[in-house]
Amino acid sequence: MIKLNNVTKIYEINKNNSITAIKDINLSINEGELIVLKGASGSGKSTILSLIAGLCKPTNGEVIVDEKRISKLPDDFLSLYRRQNIGFIFQKYNLIPTLSVQDNILVPLIPDNPDEQTIEKKLHYVMEKFNIIHKKDITVKNLSGGEQQRVAISRSMINDPKIIIADEPTANLDEKLSLDFIEILKQLKQTNKTIIVATHDPLFFELDFVDKIIDVKNGKILS
Repeated sequence: MIKLNNVTKIYEINKNNSITAIKDINLSINEGELIVLKGASGSGKSTILSLIAGLCKPTNGEVIVDEKRISKLPDDFLSLYRRQNIGFIFQKYNLIPTLSVQDNILVPLIPDNPDEQTIEKKLHYVMEKFNIIHKKDITVKNLSGGEQQRVAISRSMINDPKIIIADEPTANLDEKLSLDFIEILKQLKQTNKTIIVATHDPLFFELDFVDKIIDVKNGKILS
């Protein structure tokens, strides 16, 4: 489903402060797999996620998702690709603190302007699935960290994406909430979502439902 072929990403290329984030990476991910990218901060994990999500383009090589060369797509088409295919779970949630739970969850639907019945159906499904429906009218800034994480997960699923991308998703959670999040990941995998998690949290490295753990170090894949 996802292929990175000989991908290199250099930031600030041709400048004195250029940074080679990843170099000559080859990676294949099958549909429905849960992949963990393991590595320290600055190893290149987040760059790999950004390339798969179409948030940046490779300096060399190509990124292919569902047989589409997304690394060659114009920016307008990349925006559509993200809306239709990618659900993001960010380290710091990236919620709008002054909006309610339901309004935060609905943000990805705004560009498509769906009818009210579709909105209600999608909203009810994700809020019920991730046990946040009783909080729907509460302002996000008044939620606990674990509740904000569930709002972020609900938002990532509102468009029923094929691919879930999670960048250090447990960095701001204690162990109990991290284990709760891992249980949610297990549920998501059962729905045949393709899930890519970038983390250095050891809780992820012994899970029996993870398909592959990929070590990333200094911009290279070690295994």
